[in-house]
Amino acid sequence: MKYEKTGFAIQGISPAMITPFTENERVNVPVLKQLVDFLIDSKIHGLFPLGSQGEFYALNLEEKKLVIETVIEHNNGRLPVYIGAGAVSTKETKKIVEIAEKAGADVVGIITPYFITPSNDELYQHYLEVAKSTNLPVILYGNPNRTGVALTADLVVRLAEIDNIVGIKDSSGDFTLTCEYIRRITSKFSVLAGRDTLIFSTLMNGGTGAISATANVAPGLVASIYNRFIAGDQKGAMEAQRKLAPLRIAFGLGSFPAVIKEAVSLIGIPAGPSRKPVGSLNKASLLALKKVLKEMGIEIVC
Repeated sequence: MKYEKTGFAIQGISPAMITPFTENERVNVPVLKQLVDFLIDSKIHGLFPLGSQGEFYALNLEEKKLVIETVIEHNNGRLPVYIGAGAVSTKETKKIVEIAEKAGADVVGIITPYFITPSNDELYQHYLEVAKSTNLPVILYGNPNRTGVALTADLVVRLAEIDNIVGIKDSSGDFTLTCEYIRRITSKFSVLAGRDTLIFSTLMNGGTGAISATANVAPGLVASIYNRFIAGDQKGAMEAQRKLAPLRIAFGLGSFPAVIKEAVSLIGIPAGPSRKPVGSLNKASLLALKKVLKEMGIEIVC
């Protein structure tokens, strides 16, 4: 079966879900289910487990399979599920995509390889081979600050011609690049903000939504940026974006992804630790994070 782009759109706000752990760093399945319910009840538009915020880089294949199957089964068709399926090698990436497709995923998101620095032609072949291995829609994921590998506008234009490559999550922070994706690829290709401070700006320039780390903590607020924008309330969308900004800026209070995991625990979902060597926030940083949440009107329950 050949995937067809006709009528398909990646849009709205999908949280880049954390992966809850027990204190001994096992995947905490009951809390993962609790998080799924919390996000769905908050009226977001999709779920995105196993992205950077989900510590995909620190999970083995068995753990990834557990997360994939848990989220898809517990979601039970309520929302689209986007599975982060990136890895360093094409072979491993295809294996994760295969697991996601068999489990019933709706979309797979493929971050660039990391540690290695493939050329644009090598990246093209990587994404082409992955896309040809599946019937699922594929979204690219560029995060050069983390991976050291950029997705240039020229390369993304080429990749967008592949039938089932339908969009990109852009976490580059380079808004000129974001706008080039939008300007140069006009048909059935979704550009999603990966920097939570740029959701409104991305929408204003023709983007279709965001995959958002802060939506683990403030899903209703993040979703309201999109919902207000789509409803024609640009002023309200901009106000929501400004209200969200301090939480994204607070990422600097600790090593990635500790801040959002701490914040999720503070609102009553026991996210557990990040996988070592990342540690917990120190006392001063934790107090600063609580201050940000309180000023945003987010209830701290523990």
